[in-house]
Amino acid sequence: MSDILQHFIQRFQLQLPPPAYDTHQLRKAAVLVPIINGKHLTLLLTKRSFALRKHPGQVAFPGGATDDTDLLPETTALREAYEEVGLNPGYVEIIGQLPAMDSVSGFQVTPVVGVLPAGLSFSKNHHEVERLFEIPLDYALNSDNYHSIDIIRRGKPLRIYFLYYADNLIWGLTAAILQRLATQVKGFIPFN
Repeated sequence: MSDILQHFIQRFQLQLPPPAYDTHQLRKAAVLVPIINGKHLTLLLTKRSFALRKHPGQVAFPGGATDDTDLLPETTALREAYEEVGLNPGYVEIIGQLPAMDSVSGFQVTPVVGVLPAGLSFSKNHHEVERLFEIPLDYALNSDNYHSIDIIRRGKPLRIYFLYYADNLIWGLTAAILQRLATQVKGFIPFN
């Protein structure tokens, strides 16, 4: 494990997370925020299939709804990552979680942060995933790369975050999770 990754993990685990939003959704879900430990640290993201009923074509983390047999958010995130991208749970080192956030689709989503070794092969589920891609972790952790708009949804204020990388627009819950991660490790020296 590189010194930069060790420093990131230490910072992530020792910093208090940003204040949690009030969550109101009762249905639980979890996503895996997979950090690939390569020469340069990256995040693995998916572009959802255009055939899906919910959020077609959007950029997302591997994840989904909690099953009755899932004991922990980690269980859900790892199971869903295996189903969506063929990620063997044995290769994932879970380093922690971010506070749960409500999605507009009616779920309380817990982001589970995990580290993967470089060089893994992935096998995407073509029914759920259009393609896989990576973005540099330092890019995602730079708060200057985020844009936001404030809207009113169902009578309540909502801030929507946007992050552009290469030809990819990352927005909504995925961008909000990344922005929250960036806020939690703010001041992380190697990425300033």
